[in-house]
Amino acid sequence: MPLDLAGFNAAPPDEVRPVLTACLAVPRWVDAVLAGRPYPDLDALVAAAEAAGPLPAGETRRAIGAHPRIGEKATGWSRSEQSGVDSAAAEKFRAANAEYERRFGHVYLVCASGRGGDELLADLQRRMGNDPETELAVAGRELIEIAKLRLRKAVS
Repeated sequence: MPLDLAGFNAAPPDEVRPVLTACLAVPRWVDAVLAGRPYPDLDALVAAAEAAGPLPAGETRRAIGAHPRIGEKATGWSRSEQSGVDSAAAEKFRAANAEYERRFGHVYLVCASGRGGDELLADLQRRMGNDPETELAVAGRELIEIAKLRLRKAVS
C-alpha cells in the first residue's frame, strides 16, 4: 500500500525501511534516503534516491540477486515493469540471458518499464560488447533507475 509523502516523512524509520528496501535492496542507499527526510515533495525524494548512487560493485552484485530475468515469470513490481515483454520475446530472451550470464556472471538488469521486448533484446545485445567492469556499472545505474520508478509508486 503506497504511503503519502507526509506519512513517508513522519513514519518511524523501521516502518519506512521495508518500503525503501523493496525499491532497492541496498542498506546504504536505504539509510541515505531515510537520512534525508523530511522531503518537501516527491521530486526531492526521487532526487535524493538518485544522489545516493552510484552503487559500488559489491552493492550492485547483491542487489541484482533480487531481480528476475527479463522474459521469465515476474512477480510484484517486476511484473508490471516487464509487461512489454510478450511470450515471443520471452523465448528469445532465454538464449540471450544465458549468453549474457555466461559472459558477466549475473542476470541482465535493465529498467524495463515502458519498453518493448525487441528494444530490450537489442539493449542486451549491445551491452554484450561491454567489458565486465563497465557492464556492472551500467547495471548499477539501471538499479537506481528502477528504484526511482518504484519509489514513485510507493510514495504518492
